[in-house]
Amino acid sequence: MARRSPLLIVWITVFVDLVGFGIIIPLQPFYVETAGGSGLEVGLLFASYSLAQFVFVPLWGRLSDRIGRRPVILLTLVGTGLSFFLFAAAYDSLLWLFVSRILAGFFGGNIAVAQAYVADVTDEANRARGMGLIGMAFGLGFVLGPAIGGALALLGPVWPPAFAGAMALANALAAAFRLPESHALAARDTEFRWLDARGWQAARADGSLARLFALVFLSTFAFANMETTFALLAKRNLGLERSGAALLFVFIGVISAGIQGGLIGRLARRFGPARLVLTGTSVLALALLLAPWVHHLATMLAICLLLAVGTSLNRPSLNTLISYRAGSTQGAVLGTAASLGSLARVAGPAAGGVLWDLRYWLPYAVGAAVMLVAVLLALGLPTGAAPDASAASTG
Repeated sequence: MARRSPLLIVWITVFVDLVGFGIIIPLQPFYVETAGGSGLEVGLLFASYSLAQFVFVPLWGRLSDRIGRRPVILLTLVGTGLSFFLFAAAYDSLLWLFVSRILAGFFGGNIAVAQAYVADVTDEANRARGMGLIGMAFGLGFVLGPAIGGALALLGPVWPPAFAGAMALANALAAAFRLPESHALAARDTEFRWLDARGWQAARADGSLARLFALVFLSTFAFANMETTFALLAKRNLGLERSGAALLFVFIGVISAGIQGGLIGRLARRFGPARLVLTGTSVLALALLLAPWVHHLATMLAICLLLAVGTSLNRPSLNTLISYRAGSTQGAVLGTAASLGSLARVAGPAAGGVLWDLRYWLPYAVGAAVMLVAVLLALGLPTGAAPDASAASTG
């Protein structure tokens, strides 16, 4: 039997993990409501997960540089599964809902480690394709997950998180047998400290890496700021209810998955990831600037297309450029980038909600302004590794 590509195996691992994540996310407000919480608690529950990720994702990345990617991916999958089972067991208790989501955030480092895995098994010419596959897993996970969660919710409130937990543990079991180690012993970091700012130190020493980190934060902030109020905008301008707004997100997810899974590698080889970042940030800025003034469904679908194209060009290309400059500390540097993304997913929704209450168009105007700053930062990005970066293993 032919040996499967490790890239395919890690993609399947990430995809199944994100389907489980997608099952839970849209239903969280209803669990908070059942437990007697308010809109404030809904926001805090989402924020608690992202804040835990902000703190702990770099730790998992650094640990994977030390002991290898495979054990960290397996451990985080098991921990994620246990957090889902805790969520199912305590869905009517606000305290335990928070405990379960903070635990999920603590174990939520497998995506950054998977990106480091991709960097291990690809060369620079194919890195963007590998990062795009991780982005494709995101898109498909967030299309299929909510659909599965909605169907399971008809059986009772325990079923969605319990099913997500079972998926995570089954995923860990399959990965234990199928997922090979990608990080060679000779390339591993021999030093590990629980409190280690290596990713930040790398950015301080490399101005281009610092710009890439800033781009991760700004683009994630602008997109999360938009996501928070997009359903409200669709209702206000188009008269769409929840199901109609959800279909717009499905449309964005499907287009994003198609671009990141099928086109991004070829586009990166032809134009280079730096140029794709510049194009992606520019397209996102335009989409956010136009979105609040759209009052027809066909035009809104065009805006959704721009959002999908912009984020699909931007995210995997940023991760590709970051991995080029990470050298032998892929886990630490990519983990720090993912940590900044988590922080932006706390700040973006909070800002979007406040701005919407002031003026409905403000979240989009602010998001467009943020992306214009990102466009300026994207001008003249370096296209390859830092001059002193160690060559990563390319298996």
